[in-house]
Amino acid sequence: MARRKTGNRVHGWVFLDKPLGMGSTRAVAMVRRAYNAQKAGHAGTLDPLATGLLAIALGEATKTVPYMTDAMKTYTFEVRWGEATVTCDAEGEVSATSLKRPTRQQITDVLPDFTGLIEQAPPAYSAIKIDGQRAYDLVRAGQQVEMAKRTVHVESLELTSCPDEDHATFKVCCGKGTYVRSLARDIAMALGTLAHVTALRRIATGDVSIDQCFAATAFEDADPGDLAGLLHPLEAVLRHLPTIELDEDPAGKVRHGNPVEFSPDGQPANADELLLTRSGAPLAIARLVGGMVQPVRVFQLD
Repeated sequence: MARRKTGNRVHGWVFLDKPLGMGSTRAVAMVRRAYNAQKAGHAGTLDPLATGLLAIALGEATKTVPYMTDAMKTYTFEVRWGEATVTCDAEGEVSATSLKRPTRQQITDVLPDFTGLIEQAPPAYSAIKIDGQRAYDLVRAGQQVEMAKRTVHVESLELTSCPDEDHATFKVCCGKGTYVRSLARDIAMALGTLAHVTALRRIATGDVSIDQCFAATAFEDADPGDLAGLLHPLEAVLRHLPTIELDEDPAGKVRHGNPVEFSPDGQPANADELLLTRSGAPLAIARLVGGMVQPVRVFQLD
């Protein structure tokens, strides 16, 4: 007999403004505990020294996590010129220094080289696995780690301020797998100096912005009756998908994972994926296969 899951069947998204010093795992545990939810996960890790939008999925919303993980993310970040650290951020020890400080014009001139599809080596202090082990664990054990470069997408990158000669702030919109710490390191190298990230804040993921987020204090010792208003429906991250509303008979088939015939009249025939609904409630994410609508992720909301 399968073990019965404990907790409430809560489904939806929480958009948390993660505070400084809180890890993503701890943040998910806090939100899950507040709702007493059976299942929880997040889309896009934020380091303890980073703040901002952490999208946390509860219940059946965990089936939509890939749509947030793969979405473009926007950050603001600050760099400190003249100092490299072992972690590429303020958490690590200073490993090298430089007296050179770039001008605003010099910084602006190199930014086009870091937009579009670029090659980037992740920091050695990262969660990327090498031969089954986390890179940061290998480094902490004293091993030399060579991080292979990979292609990432930087949609936009702009210098927003130069408060003094030692610091500059930026705004970047980038794709999955981009490390802002590596970006800061590589920009500094292109300028003939060194740098590390001193502050990092995620302000958007896809269509979700920091303005839609709630502070961690809203979930600490919260009254369960006050939490419903902080929960977004699971389809909140699927608004980019065309929607097909089904009648009861085909909806029943979809609930069991079965395909249904596709009627092209007034429907989005060219979409790669569709959101199927019944009475406005999400039933499944589906694909068009040979004139049929084939469910690929079915939501069990009852």
